[in-house]
Amino acid sequence: QVHLVESGGGLVQPGGSLRLSCAASRAILSTFTALTMAWYRQAPGLQRELVAQITPHGTTTYADSVKGRFTISKNNAKRTGYLQMDSLKPEDTAVYYCNVLFQGSSSWGQGTQVTVSS
Repeated sequence: QVHLVESGGGLVQPGGSLRLSCAASRAILSTFTALTMAWYRQAPGLQRELVAQITPHGTTTYADSVKGRFTISKNNAKRTGYLQMDSLKPEDTAVYYCNVLFQGSSSWGQGTQVTVSS
């Protein structure tokens, strides 16, 4: 498994921005570059939903609800993935989880709370 440490969550007003980080500091570079990374989110009592995904070659996909507002990226040298969240809405409030898929095995971060409220 890949050890993932998330950070960057917090409280923000509608229209604000947050940048979530997903660090795989213990992974060697070849491992990190070969993995698919995704961000999921889950509100209490709701299903966990896929927010964004990036492949080893940099192909990105987004949920319709965040398209145009969120950007997923990876910095291979830092072995860290990011989710830049702009124009945040109250509906974005959830626990956000980083997920990676590597050689058929899935790993999860610990989750970070994002609350969008005025």
